[in-house]
This record gives sequence, C-alpha cells and structure tokens, in this order.
Amino acid sequence: MEFSMTNLGTLSSFLGISVTHTPNGLFLSQANYAKEILERADMLNCKPARTPVDTNSKLGAKAGAIYSDPTFFRSMAGALQYLTFTRPDISYAVQQICLHMHAPHEGHMGALRRILRYIKGSLDQGLHLYKSSSTNLVSYTDADWAGCPDTRRSTSGYCIYLGDNLISWSSKRQPTISRSSAEAEYRGVANVVSKSCWLRNLLLELHHPVHKATLVYCDNVSAIYLSSNPIQHQRTKHVELDIHFVREQVARGQVRVLHVSSGYQVADIFTKGLPFVLFNEFKATLNVRPPPVSSAGEY
Repeated sequence: MEFSMTNLGTLSSFLGISVTHTPNGLFLSQANYAKEILERADMLNCKPARTPVDTNSKLGAKAGAIYSDPTFFRSMAGALQYLTFTRPDISYAVQQICLHMHAPHEGHMGALRRILRYIKGSLDQGLHLYKSSSTNLVSYTDADWAGCPDTRRSTSGYCIYLGDNLISWSSKRQPTISRSSAEAEYRGVANVVSKSCWLRNLLLELHHPVHKATLVYCDNVSAIYLSSNPIQHQRTKHVELDIHFVREQVARGQVRVLHVSSGYQVADIFTKGLPFVLFNEFKATLNVRPPPVSSAGEY
C-alpha cells in the first residue's frame, strides 16, 4: 500500500508548539500561546508569581462566593490544559482548578489567576529534549493521601523519563477513596507501571526495544514491599487487582520498584504545592527551562 506524502522540511511548528533545533536536541515552547492566554485574561501586565500554586491545603468545592462568569473560567482552564503539553510544571495546579469547572467559585478563580501570574514570570520557558543513546525507562510516582477536602480522595502523579528526557507525566485525582497511605501510593505505582508497559510496547514497535527493567521510584516503603511480597494480606484486598498486576510485571523482569527519599521524589511536583526552592529544583529536573541562548527572545 502506498501513500502520497509532502516533505515540509525541518519541523518548526506543530499544533501551536514551536520547535527549536539546537546542537544538543530540541526545545519545545508554547510561548506565543501562553501570551495569548494572558491577553484573553487581561493579565499581560500582571505581577509575576514564583510558583503556580501555594503550599496551603487543597481548595474545596465551595471557596468563597460563586464566580460570576463560569464560562470564562472554563475557557481559561481548558486553555491552560493545552499549555501543559510543554509545561509539566503547571500540571498539578491546572488539575486542581479543573476539578471545579462545573461550579467555579471566587477562590477557584483566584487559583487560576495565580497560575497566570506564574506563567507571566516564566513566559519563555519550555521543555528541553536532549540527544541521548539511552533507552532506559525511569519513572517516579507519588500520591497525596486523602488530600481532597470534599471527597477525601487522593491525588496521584507520575513522571517517566526515557534516558534523560521527560516523555510522560500525569497529575490526577484517584477515582476511589484509599483507606491508607500505602493503598493510595500503590494505586499510583500501578498507574505508572501500566503507562510504562504501554511505552515499552510502543518502543518495541518502533524497533527500539527496552532491554532493561523499568525502574519505578516510590517513597512509600509499604508500597514497595507489596510489589514483591507474594503473600496476600487481608488489608490489601482493596487494591488486589493492582497488586497482582504489578507483581506480575516485577516477576517477569519488566519492572523494579525501588525506594527514593522524599527529598528526591520528583513526582511531588504533581501531587501538592511545594516551597519555591524545592519547586525550582524539581522543575529543573523535568527539563523545563528558558530557551537556549541562540533562541532566547524568539517566541
């Protein structure tokens, strides 16, 4: 079967994402799109914020008075969702405001404005992808147990690296309530293992198979123990399917679940608000940085 194709030359833009080629790899940016969002919100000249979300507890469903223009709130939240394609550093903050799109209150709009102020101060930043010969998959997963003040559901997040490059990330509220922190963390482990299996199959189809086990880093000792302990415990019946799924991948040599201290748990940036210094460290680890010197100022 044959298909006609057109060679458009070196990739420079794709669906609003600007692609800059550098000697070391690629720089992906949505600076123009981010600027348009600020203009739509009439915040192009706002005071920048150092982080996209504060370190206080998560907002509940009723945060102040009902916001007067819910359509505008939903439009801004949807626009910010698309911006996370090259800005994983705002994933958690955007996920939190999207939980309240059906009935936004003034507090939720305040949180949205905080994200816009942060974008104002980091408008030129984007995602760097570097040349790498490594095909090893390394992932980090974390969960903020019972963090939702309304449903007591946990927020789980993960990030996956192919070599030194961030290729997949997520920040999401879990669909069910976890009865312990270990249960919440283990659900997060199962989610990232599932995504890692999909990526391994994709790389196999692209003729770049991953020969080593995917490393999954978690900061909960109980969750790590459950991933390899063959004895079923009564307290694990609520996550029994997840336990069997992860253990099977571990037994096949596809996955290894290892411990990482909280100070190096990069996935924290997808589950909670962090202090400025720690946020900046994890953000750099995600390869979200200003553009290369040669393209600085080019939006």
